[in-house]
Amino acid sequence: MPRSVNVVAARARRKRLMKQTRGYFLSRSNVWTVAKNAREKALVYAYRDRRVKKRNFRALWIQRINAAVRMQGLSYSQFMGMIHKSGVELNRKVLADLAMNNPTAFEAIVKQVKK
Repeated sequence: MPRSVNVVAARARRKRLMKQTRGYFLSRSNVWTVAKNAREKALVYAYRDRRVKKRNFRALWIQRINAAVRMQGLSYSQFMGMIHKSGVELNRKVLADLAMNNPTAFEAIVKQVKK
């Protein structure tokens, strides 16, 4: 009996991979083995950077809060210590958003925390 190969599925698999690597540089987009490796690496980076993005945003929020609090005469660490002692339940994301988009509300929070 002749050897049976599923060319349809194999071609579909290759076609799907080549579609995913469209837009990559030079042979990374059109040479099968290079494209396969490039896609594998891209998926690794995507997985890793979904976690790194969370770290980057937290760092950005801290910088924004620090800048806004220093205008009120405090440091970031002093402010965060006071905010935890006073029992204000606002996270860094919300505080940074207030500091950027609603400085008067942020100033009111700082005054309440200073009491």
